[in-house]
Amino acid sequence: MGMNVGSESATEDEGIVDINTTPLIDVMLVLLIMLIITIPLQTHSVSMDLPQGNPPPSSAPDPQVVTVAIDFDNSISWNGTPITSEADLQNHFLGAVAMPDQPEMHIHPNRLADYKTVAHVLADAQRLGVTKLGIVGQDQFMEGQ
Repeated sequence: MGMNVGSESATEDEGIVDINTTPLIDVMLVLLIMLIITIPLQTHSVSMDLPQGNPPPSSAPDPQVVTVAIDFDNSISWNGTPITSEADLQNHFLGAVAMPDQPEMHIHPNRLADYKTVAHVLADAQRLGVTKLGIVGQDQFMEGQ
């Protein structure tokens, strides 16, 4: 049983085959940063000739606005005129829809009005074909709470 003593010298003579990439990465990062710094920022501009002076007056008339107010006691008014029945409200909506240029409907619900009444008015307006409808809040007129 012998021992191989002479083989140690063969492993010591073998060199490290792996290349050290750390300095290579450092150099590449420095070159990349220098490239980014030296490239001027490109500004994309579009030359456009804008009209000078005042614009011509608009030929379109101001849209007609209908105010539907729902009070705290759930009473409904159409431009200040009280609505007495459901049929009366539907007739007003149908008359507004039949106009060639449908007026804008501004719903002004009072914060104490029942949700059921407001939802009923909105559902009637939608069912009868009102397309220009908006709910106008009155929060800006409330006192601090």
